Amino acid sequence: MEQAMFAGGCFWCMVTPFEELPGIQGIVSGYAGGLTENPTYEEVKTGTTGHYEVVQITFDPALFSYEKLLELYWPQIDPTDDGGQFQDRGTQYRTAIFYYNEEQRLAALASKEQVAESGRFSGPVVTEILPAPTFYRAEEYHQDYHHKNPKHYKEDREQSGRDTFIAKHW
Repeated sequence: MEQAMFAGGCFWCMVTPFEELPGIQGIVSGYAGGLTENPTYEEVKTGTTGHYEVVQITFDPALFSYEKLLELYWPQIDPTDDGGQFQDRGTQYRTAIFYYNEEQRLAALASKEQVAESGRFSGPVVTEILPAPTFYRAEEYHQDYHHKNPKHYKEDREQSGRDTFIAKHW
């Protein structure tokens, strides 16, 4: 098993694209990249801790490659927005691909270049490619939020503008 870590704005919306695929063993919502150890949602949502909201994915690369994860990641985000994602604004909602090894780093850089050269966007691709920092699991009520609170999740996702953006650009 290997791990991948992606920041794509609200972590609730970053779970569903990856779940229930062959080779995906688990998806955990959490925080990464900040200065505070064991941050809470209440701390991270202020935007002052430096953390990103992230998903950490455990996968079997023999069944689902890292490159396929990257192919799923990019169409979930606006890679030109460095101020957050959709209605979620602030540094905690920035986009990033966190790599665990050199192979992931090279694959992430190549995929970023492909997106940048695709002509889909008028602005530069600002999604960062960074070494994986310490991952902190988010509180339990954030895990599988779309299953626990489907009505609120659906309403929040519709209001966010994410799906409208995805339909227009991807």
